[in-house]
Amino acid sequence: MKDVQNLTDTRGIAIQKVGVSEVHLPFLIQTKAGDFQSVLAKIKLTVSLPEEFKGTHMSRFIEILSEWSQHPLSNGEMESILRDTLSKLHAQSAELVIRFKYFLEKTAPVSGLKSMLDYDCSFCGRMQLGGKMEFTMGIVVPFTSLCPCSKEISAYGAHNQRGMMRVQIRQQGEAFTWIEDLAVLLEQQGSCPVYPLLKREDEKFVTEKAYENPKFVEDVLRDLVLELRKLPQIEWFQVECENYESIHNHSAYASHIEQIDG
Repeated sequence: MKDVQNLTDTRGIAIQKVGVSEVHLPFLIQTKAGDFQSVLAKIKLTVSLPEEFKGTHMSRFIEILSEWSQHPLSNGEMESILRDTLSKLHAQSAELVIRFKYFLEKTAPVSGLKSMLDYDCSFCGRMQLGGKMEFTMGIVVPFTSLCPCSKEISAYGAHNQRGMMRVQIRQQGEAFTWIEDLAVLLEQQGSCPVYPLLKREDEKFVTEKAYENPKFVEDVLRDLVLELRKLPQIEWFQVECENYESIHNHSAYASHIEQIDG
């Protein structure tokens, strides 16, 4: 059969990224404990396409992803997927983005009851032919914040809100930051962590903890930046903090990007 996508294109336009997106597959994510967690991943896998090529081989992307979905995944496997993609697609560069829900067990602060909290996570790998992978990990962590101004000016009480920290980190060398460790580090920077399951004694605890630890969105972001700077394996990070205000019809927002010189 005639292979149209292998025909020569004469328009002189190279395409930086071409491939497949919105691919949903089960993946096994390597955990800190040494086992794996099965997740439903939403995937985008792309390669560069030279100007003389009319199209790429879309089926090969699915073949590669289907094969690798059966292996526990961390940054090492991400690099292998990208090398496989570069080889089979005869490309000069490739990018893989995997987004998934990751579940961690949370223990209520007083009752000790255990429950599962979900985190939106992402792995992103980029690679040039013959080069090393650039790996970025992302996580979204919920938190509680209590307004310092409200506490200061009110005769009693203070308004609080739920917020979200969105963090992406780029790691260097063979070092790897586990999702479990990053989630704990992030949630400690708010006025209080978020828990899926709380009894009355737990609710009392988190209410009082937030009241004793008031923070603006700027405070949360700055404290988080200071903590990320302490991690020697991180060479770049991007942080966003957003408070879903309880007394306004808008959110409070702060962001920061930093390149750490080695």
